[in-house]
Amino acid sequence: MNKYDLLDNLVSEGNGYLQASVAAENNISRQVLSKYVMTRGMERIMRGVYITEEVWPDDYYLLFLRNNRIVFSFESSLYLHGLMDREPSKTTVTVPEGYNSSHIQNAHVLHSKKEKYELGTTSIKTSFGNEVPVYDMERTICDIIIKKQKIEIQTFQTAMQEYMRSKEKNLGRLLYYAQQLGIEKEVRTYTEVML
Repeated sequence: MNKYDLLDNLVSEGNGYLQASVAAENNISRQVLSKYVMTRGMERIMRGVYITEEVWPDDYYLLFLRNNRIVFSFESSLYLHGLMDREPSKTTVTVPEGYNSSHIQNAHVLHSKKEKYELGTTSIKTSFGNEVPVYDMERTICDIIIKKQKIEIQTFQTAMQEYMRSKEKNLGRLLYYAQQLGIEKEVRTYTEVML
């Protein structure tokens, strides 16, 4: 297999994206990468990241590529899980407390204590088919209950109803997270009302 075939495979595996760092891990020199990008008509969308002509930029995935410590949360997580019927006007992400997030642009950044930051992290595919880190449905439900004063009532009600209808819901996990986050009473109240 020649270097261009290898790069074609990397682009295919990356859903039309090619990262310079991944090419380097596969012993592709910058010169070969540069010629490949030019030959294939790829577009540079950010430093070290290229896309094919057929690919639409995926904002969630690009934000993750720029900041690999983020976890999509709050309304962004609701949207990615299908618990919200429209894309939020602002992307929300969570980073661990103490992480310098001043470089994160185009997103609302929340900070979480390190011991709670990883609670409920998983990954999900965006509508473009790219995997990004996100809080699972149960952690997201807990988070919106905690911050229900900062979320539109319609969004809150829709999310709760969609979660309770979901075949993937896990009430045991929801209650475990509620205990860990100190909101067990509130979560029990909401789930009892909606069951």
